[in-house]
Amino acid sequence: MDIAQAFSDGLEEVGGVVHDAVGDLSLAELTARPGEGANTIAWLVWHLTRVLDDHLAPAFGHEQRWFAAGWAERFALPFPPEDDGYGQTADQVAAVRLDAAGLLGYFDDVRSHTLAMLDGVDPARFDERVATPDGQTALGTRLVRTFVDVTQHAGQAAFVRGLVVAR
Repeated sequence: MDIAQAFSDGLEEVGGVVHDAVGDLSLAELTARPGEGANTIAWLVWHLTRVLDDHLAPAFGHEQRWFAAGWAERFALPFPPEDDGYGQTADQVAAVRLDAAGLLGYFDDVRSHTLAMLDGVDPARFDERVATPDGQTALGTRLVRTFVDVTQHAGQAAFVRGLVVAR
């Protein structure tokens, strides 16, 4: 199995975790905080999707779905559209008030686009250097780091769901 297939398989698993975490929760549940200043399910799923979109689409020479498919305009969040959530304040986290249909729509769009980019990619491409905010790294390394980030946030969203629904 090559890295593209491993990433694709893992991303399908993450999709299940994201869908289970969001499920049919109300806006109040998606935006509930289990503690003062804690991240919400809505923010976690939005952020992990932005990271997946922001980190990989440009690395493969594609436009982010956030812009190309109009998600930035649809969501109309009160911060710059380039923002992917890193370093946001508690108030910015609270401003991500997105319903289940929107969150899952954006996630599914990005997941499908990512899987299509990976389908049939030449394994030699994973050694190519791609731009990152810190400079450059191998495309394969970018995939792994993105997967770790996305997986962590999907697990956090599932954890927060357990806290919110148990209330």
